[in-house]
Amino acid sequence: MNTSRLVAKQVGLSGQISLGKEYAGRTVLIDSIEPGVWVIKTAQTIPDSELWLHQPEASARLDRALLAIIEPPNADDLNVLEQQLSCT
Repeated sequence: MNTSRLVAKQVGLSGQISLGKEYAGRTVLIDSIEPGVWVIKTAQTIPDSELWLHQPEASARLDRALLAIIEPPNADDLNVLEQQLSCT
């Protein structure tokens, strides 16, 4: 269930608003949908150096690698092994 709660906050002289200790250290997105109206959402960010892990091709390769750990290919048949390890 989504409950809405209206809270009044004062913008300080430096332009900051305290959202409370429960949000300390969290990343938030602030969407200014019109002048004076902001929507603030908590968010998680992905470092640029790890962004490639979330691309479909890389994700598929990682899924195949994890599957090979759980169900290792039969090393007796090198043709089957090559097919299972290929990036197709």
